[in-house]
Amino acid sequence: MKLKQTFSDFMLHHQEGHKRSYNFLVLLEAIQTAAKYIQYFYKTGSLKNLMGETGITNVQGENVMEMDDIANAIVIHYLRRSNQVIYAITEEEADPVLLNEDGGRYFLYFDPLDGSSNIKHNLPVGFMFAVAKRNLKGPEDGHLRKGSELRAAGIFLIPTGVFTLALADTGVFRFHQDETMTYVIPENADPLLIPENPKSWELSFNASNRKTFSTKVQNWIEKHESKHSFRYIGALAGDFHRLLSNGGMFMYPAIVNHPKPGKNRPQGKLRLLYEANVAAFIAREAGGMAIDENGNDILQIKPESPHQRTALYVGSRPLVKKIQKRLREKE
Repeated sequence: MKLKQTFSDFMLHHQEGHKRSYNFLVLLEAIQTAAKYIQYFYKTGSLKNLMGETGITNVQGENVMEMDDIANAIVIHYLRRSNQVIYAITEEEADPVLLNEDGGRYFLYFDPLDGSSNIKHNLPVGFMFAVAKRNLKGPEDGHLRKGSELRAAGIFLIPTGVFTLALADTGVFRFHQDETMTYVIPENADPLLIPENPKSWELSFNASNRKTFSTKVQNWIEKHESKHSFRYIGALAGDFHRLLSNGGMFMYPAIVNHPKPGKNRPQGKLRLLYEANVAAFIAREAGGMAIDENGNDILQIKPESPHQRTALYVGSRPLVKKIQKRLREKE
């Protein structure tokens, strides 16, 4: 009988091998536990009539689903119990949530259920998070961290039971839930690398928005889209999950040509701290890259507010570099 290596065992050996503290293990155990409970409620939500809207909007001006509220409460509960997090920034709350100011070692940025429009259809959603470390050498000023300062980022794909984790300067690993709901890593699993072979590349973007993109982006799409397959499920977590295996590029360009000017989003729509940075950090550790509408490295953007938005182009390095060149050209 062969037993697969559990996530906890994998991380224990990782921390010991790099002579790092066990505090990070405590934090990840809390995050993993929260993900399991979110998955449970998501799987049973239809039976319990939990898949509808709450009737309120969040700080983003978006309709809040009941599952959004449930997932957010679950994550906050287990983060607080871990005693490892100073404060958390979540999509569902306007201000940072203070958790353990005196003893916490980490900041956590998270989206408890990415892809909320998929909830009522029972389609895949994601719990996305990013971890930054407090200043251990002096006073902590609580500033918002750039993506380049992150120590880890991950995505739980729900309800499929797959967990992708990127560790700084280490790589990207994928874990799967077994029949006991324990996350395990397949035998002889190598770190994930985003394919650079164009034969497998896929493009992923909201095709219904294409006429609202800038002329540069529209022209680039028309020139290149026939070379690749098209896949889009309407959730960054799910689309990026596929991209990690097949390669290509996920795009959420700025909206600048909407027929209703009030719906333009020249800065982009995705949130920098807990959506774009998560994908960008994982992409970097997997050999890929991510840029914004101006062709700038997502991970080098200095956040100015908790819910700052950005455009996002992320995926296989050669393909992202092609659109980066186009974005930087003058009209």
